[in-house]
Amino acid sequence: MNRKTVRIAMNGVTGRMGYRQHLVRSILALREQGGLDLGDGTVLWPEPVLVGRREHALRALAERHGLEHVSTDVDAVLADPAVDIYFDAQVTSAREEAVRKAIAAGKHVYTEKPTATGLEAALELARLARDAGIKHGVVQDKLFLPGLLKLKRLIDGGFFGRVLSVRGEFGYWVFEGDWQPAQRPSWNYRAEDGGGIVVDMFPHWEYVLHELFGRVKSVQAVATTHIPRRWDENGKPYDATADDAAYGIFELDGGAVAQINSSWAVRVNRDELVEFQVDGTEGSAVAGLRTCRVQHRSATPKPVWNPDVPATYAFRDQWQEVPDNAEFDNGFKAQWELFLRHVHADAPYHWDLLAGARGVQLAELGLKSSAEGRRVDVPEIAL
Repeated sequence: MNRKTVRIAMNGVTGRMGYRQHLVRSILALREQGGLDLGDGTVLWPEPVLVGRREHALRALAERHGLEHVSTDVDAVLADPAVDIYFDAQVTSAREEAVRKAIAAGKHVYTEKPTATGLEAALELARLARDAGIKHGVVQDKLFLPGLLKLKRLIDGGFFGRVLSVRGEFGYWVFEGDWQPAQRPSWNYRAEDGGGIVVDMFPHWEYVLHELFGRVKSVQAVATTHIPRRWDENGKPYDATADDAAYGIFELDGGAVAQINSSWAVRVNRDELVEFQVDGTEGSAVAGLRTCRVQHRSATPKPVWNPDVPATYAFRDQWQEVPDNAEFDNGFKAQWELFLRHVHADAPYHWDLLAGARGVQLAELGLKSSAEGRRVDVPEIAL
């Protein structure tokens, strides 16, 4: 067995997602399993280079996990010919410049989303990557959730017949930060720092809808700031200038309509933090992060509206659980494995910077729809 080291510059691993999902549960998890077996006698051994602005925080992470390489000099890391891949999990406002530098340095690029703060910049990154001949990918982790993998299994099996509608509910209460610490960093609530739930979540909804049900043709959205005053990590009050809730209607190719509510100012009264209900002519399903329940046409009860009589049955009990039928790995890790195979074995991979640009486009047009109070068409984009 031939072990091949792949050195990955990981920028932004001191942040919540960069550390927990990408470093610990993906790259370090691959190392714990002995590397990534490519199936041809080669095992890829990921060697992270931790990159960021705070050297003491990077060194603390490296010491905690037995890693050797840290740097606060992005340019020097990108100039190192031993570095194969650049990964970016920084705040959105810093991402575009860093990814542009990585492309210019000839590194393969894997990045969190949104890839840029606007569509033109996102498309430019995709063009630069294409012209440079590098491999590039964008994190689209929701597609690898067990609940959505089960949902895709139903779609591929023709369970729904013709899909009529998709209804999504996402969110939870993010504490304001005064009497309890907030679960999300304060920059998420400052538009000037790239914050806002539309720019954060609409890229997710774009690829989920696009991959499972059809391209988004139009969007009508209302974005609002329900909590106008919050407290930062140092207990200092600040004005929330970014939207913390968005209510969107998306028309899809094929005629289905999706309605998705996204909020950081909602208390959870559902089984999981995100749920999608799909209704079709032959059956319906409700999918969350891990579970998926179905109700087929042949087993659909016949509800009768009668507000004068209490219900004698529980509606949720009338649904059937979809079995796992497989072992589901961490979704971030699963996509990392696919991207590494793409880079080193030329395996197929289509979640690229152009796909990332579609997410930026939908967020941009969602904000435009909200500002102008109208439905906005979503044109197809290409390089």
